[in-house]
Amino acid sequence: MLRATIFDLDDTLIDSGAAWSRVCAAFAARHGHRWRAEDEAALHGNGGWAPFVADLCGGAMGSVDVVESCTSAMVDECAAGRVRALPGAVELIREAGRHGPVGVATASPRRFVLAVLQRLGLIPVLSAVVCGEDVDRVKPAPDPYLRAAAEVGVPPSRCLAVEDSPNGIRSAAAAGMTVLAVPRGGMRLPADVLHLPAAQVGTAAEAVPLLGKLLAPDLREHRPGARRERAQPLS
Repeated sequence: MLRATIFDLDDTLIDSGAAWSRVCAAFAARHGHRWRAEDEAALHGNGGWAPFVADLCGGAMGSVDVVESCTSAMVDECAAGRVRALPGAVELIREAGRHGPVGVATASPRRFVLAVLQRLGLIPVLSAVVCGEDVDRVKPAPDPYLRAAAEVGVPPSRCLAVEDSPNGIRSAAAAGMTVLAVPRGGMRLPADVLHLPAAQVGTAAEAVPLLGKLLAPDLREHRPGARRERAQPLS
């Protein structure tokens, strides 16, 4: 039985993808790069987002400069109320908390992560917050989810990961977790990722009833001859 839930943050719990694209585009523009649609696509779920943006600037700025500037801009976005919880996300976290410890594993910088979690009143609910600077290898490596599992004190095999991006799903699966996929905006997962999640839903709100089933399966399902009700598999 699954005992803990580890959530990705950006575009899984909070509507922040557009804001990250906006601040990274503004940073790149200040250093001679015109932001393109392919840059925005590459930024999604990219644990190495800061080196990626630095490379776009032709070496004029380093990763540390990217992190400092873009994090400050994102904290400002949060303070201005332009980074909000996705519909159903807060309820989803609280539902997870009724079944066991809850953590976050994200590539975003801690200063922004704590700002947005504080604004949403979620810090007291969380047993672990793993950020981009806390691991040597970012998603799709398993390190963020392995560290989050260690911090909540539950083996990865007994954790449920909730993710929106292909790299995040790869990371959680590599850590040995069961994965619930919530791809943003109805995005179709790549062929190599389709088989990794145990289930998929369209939004955080739709995930609420399914999360309870995954974390607290009806014990009657395990009785001899019982009819088992499974979560909807991926097609």
